[in-house]
Amino acid sequence: MTSKIDGAAPPRPAPAPAAAPVPAAIERSGGPRAQAVAEVPPVAADNVRLTGEAEALRVVQQQAKAGPSPMDQAKIQALRAALAAGTYRIDPQDIARRLDALERELSR
Repeated sequence: MTSKIDGAAPPRPAPAPAAAPVPAAIERSGGPRAQAVAEVPPVAADNVRLTGEAEALRVVQQQAKAGPSPMDQAKIQALRAALAAGTYRIDPQDIARRLDALERELSR
């Protein structure tokens, strides 16, 4: 913003030169609009390389699509029998040790 101090009008900028008109049948890239765009053929050298994490995720996804993992039915029956008989023992020290190991592994 300009201030008028001495009563003189501020100088006006010169008008910008007019751009040359672009014919309606030509795009800015220079090709006529009526022509179809040429399809670019795929490059034979295209390839993809996955990181280790991406490859592991791909394997897990394939396994998940294949269905649930097989269960050790013998171990399940042994646990059921121990629970029913009241002989299943819980080792709080072992649980704490495993939770600590898991926490350390996740924090890396």
